[in-house]
Amino acid sequence: MKLTLLGGGGFRVPLVHAALLADEGPHRITHLTLHDLDPARLTAITRVLADQAARLAPGTPGLTVTSTTDLDEALRGADFVFSAIRVGGLEGRAQDERVALAEGVLGQETVGAGGIAYGLRTVPVATDIARRVARLAPDAWVINFTNPAGLVTEAMSHHLGGRVLGICDSPVGLGRRVARTLGADPAEAWIDYVGLNHLGWVRGLRVAGRDELPRLLADPELLGSFEEGRLFGPDWLRSLGAIPNEYLHYYYFNRETVRAYREVEKTRGAFLLEQQAAFYTRAARPDTPALDLWDRTRAEREATYMAENRETAGAGERAAEDLSGGYENVALALMRAIARDERATLILNVRNGTTLSVLDAEAVIEVPCLVDANGAHPVAVDPLPGHAAGLVCAVKAVEREVLAAAASGSRASAVKAFATHPLVDSVTVARRLVEGYTAVHPGLAYLR
Repeated sequence: MKLTLLGGGGFRVPLVHAALLADEGPHRITHLTLHDLDPARLTAITRVLADQAARLAPGTPGLTVTSTTDLDEALRGADFVFSAIRVGGLEGRAQDERVALAEGVLGQETVGAGGIAYGLRTVPVATDIARRVARLAPDAWVINFTNPAGLVTEAMSHHLGGRVLGICDSPVGLGRRVARTLGADPAEAWIDYVGLNHLGWVRGLRVAGRDELPRLLADPELLGSFEEGRLFGPDWLRSLGAIPNEYLHYYYFNRETVRAYREVEKTRGAFLLEQQAAFYTRAARPDTPALDLWDRTRAEREATYMAENRETAGAGERAAEDLSGGYENVALALMRAIARDERATLILNVRNGTTLSVLDAEAVIEVPCLVDANGAHPVAVDPLPGHAAGLVCAVKAVEREVLAAAASGSRASAVKAFATHPLVDSVTVARRLVEGYTAVHPGLAYLR
């Protein structure tokens, strides 16, 4: 089977490759095609993949890896298409942060003003990809990891229906941490998780039919022993009666986070831009052990993830077991479930249907799904409590304005998207954000 990976020169591609190499089952991926607009990045990542393959035990089946800068060529014949593109690159991410912070609002790449700017750049490109897939590989399944993942998945679903599924490693990591804290095997726990991408809550964790989350919420010592407990504080988690996704820290502690981001020497995007420029330059050299360099760079990258939030909350360093990624395993499990009709339960970004009554059927949400050869089927969930429903509806309304702006080129819709976001507190600021972003991003020239 053939997997086409869009954004094939991306830094995290070796994680996907390693997961594919470890899969020796039937209907496995045997051909990996990497597509990227930057041939130098493709060369560097291909060297890392070659080092990974060289370390396989004798007799272990490998993969045929090819690369191309021609999108149509990459898509033809694909069984699965994995989208992990970054429109505007890390330079665009750094500019998203800078423009927002200059206005005193959050510039994070998926949340608030930064997320809106990233979405406005990305949706037109993702929509074009979806149209091409429908034309060139109509039987392919698209797995979207491109951020903002829920928004981009919804944009692509207008052309691909249920054949596009969004993935994220945040819910998986959260469920794993909660299960471990309770002394349970994460593989045997049912996670009651619901919301939007980067805006969800664990409301229950069932082991052998029993919900163990109340035991965690009743124990301040246990609550303070894992990352989200330290990040949000035991008192707030007990008030919520749930464990929020880490990205909700940007909402619940917005002032503190914005202040911390404005005080750092480098924003996250600026740090990654500098770090990865050095990596790609060195990895392209024939005398550089590419995989060793990639391992060291990734360890630094993961250890500094959401560092400002953890510092603000006094949460300390990330646990070693949380530095190993996770999205690649979600992607592999999803492909295996579809290709082999191996039923699996995964937390995915899918069309709502009738799952959440506060949203319409086409809204993409993030919930547990039963996956088989026919795709993903969202599991029925209890209604959201008022505080969560209000936030979910508000952010979904913002996403819809982003989609409207991308489809029509309406500058007014773009301003409305910024102005109505819960983390942007002024129409005047929203207008200045649109002016600031259109000034630095050529990809936003379509807004009129």
